[in-house]
Amino acid sequence: MSVMNATEQLSYPEDREFVRLALTSQAGFRDLVKQYYPIMLIVARSIAGENLAEDAVQDSWISIHRNLAKFEFRSSLKTWVSTIAANAARARIKKENRFESQEDSNFFDRFDDDGHWNKPPIKWEQDSPEALLGHSQLKECIDKFINFLKPSQKAVLSLKEMQNMNNEEICNILDISESNVRVLLHRARVEVFSHIEHYQETGEC
Repeated sequence: MSVMNATEQLSYPEDREFVRLALTSQAGFRDLVKQYYPIMLIVARSIAGENLAEDAVQDSWISIHRNLAKFEFRSSLKTWVSTIAANAARARIKKENRFESQEDSNFFDRFDDDGHWNKPPIKWEQDSPEALLGHSQLKECIDKFINFLKPSQKAVLSLKEMQNMNNEEICNILDISESNVRVLLHRARVEVFSHIEHYQETGEC
């Protein structure tokens, strides 16, 4: 066995088993849908908006079903299905001849010229994001806050923080520059932490 083949055999072992089950049984494919549907919907919403996202995801699953046996594991399965969802969303936009743009105002007021906080969130030094997430009630509130983010912000935050994707993967999936990834991620974090400040001050979600 060549070095490359050996490497390929070691790449994404969990994904390989997931794909094998999806290709050999309906239950396996249902598990695939259950696993990746939520993140695909987030990606589709960030590109095509709420009204077109569901159709884009349905289009994606048709494509995934047709091409799953050809998947070569050059990326993770999560990245592959997310990219398909992004492409389907763009195709839906083109078909409907509509485009949604989101702009966020007053974001840069929170930072100085060097990108540092002008005014950090309350208790920023005392409570790390990990520590804050340890509080179950606050975690429920954060989940609620995230759902209120603009689709593009929610997509980047979800891919980065919840799906553990790197910036390059996010750029490829959403077809945006790395600088846009950083800006959207910062905007999303600022929004979430502003709600955390409110929670810390009032105890209300």
